[in-house]
Amino acid sequence: MWDTEYDREEYVYGKLPNDFLKSHYKVIPKGKVLLLAEGEGRNAVFLAKLGYSVTAVDISSVGLKKAEKLAKENNVIIETVCADLEVFDLGENKWDGIVSIYCHLPLTIRQALYKRIERAIKPSGVFLLEGYRPEQLDYKTGGPPVASMMISKETLIKELPNFTFSHLETLERVVHEGINHNGLGAVIQAIGTLK
Repeated sequence: MWDTEYDREEYVYGKLPNDFLKSHYKVIPKGKVLLLAEGEGRNAVFLAKLGYSVTAVDISSVGLKKAEKLAKENNVIIETVCADLEVFDLGENKWDGIVSIYCHLPLTIRQALYKRIERAIKPSGVFLLEGYRPEQLDYKTGGPPVASMMISKETLIKELPNFTFSHLETLERVVHEGINHNGLGAVIQAIGTLK
């Protein structure tokens, strides 16, 4: 599905970084950052331009080829890994930052991934997330078609029990990120570190 979605000249989510990441990237320690479901690479390229060592993982080889093209256009290097997040090995105590921007997964896959995130991030590392809440189904301006793939405060607190959140906010905001995220949306924003 995602190969088909990304198989066009246009960047489906645009070439500019996510607004929340752009405003809060400084909380991520300089070092190795993993971007989950990074698609066409807009956020990976943004962080690479700021001096981070970036790895972008996505299930779509087509999206990642566009990410590599975008990196080349911006004279930066990013590592891309084509993998399914259901089975992707994040490693242990490896990442200074893990970034999840609109990474919506089925419930069981997300729960298992979040457990691996807790093991993979360094004690001083930061987990930064923006995603749609279940209320997004009323807006129809992007995101998956089922509530169980959306994210709530309760979801994050329950599924990431070893994280302390310095920022955990739900809000409605206008999201203009390419053709797939366009308009007022119900989002959640989070910044967490291991307890």
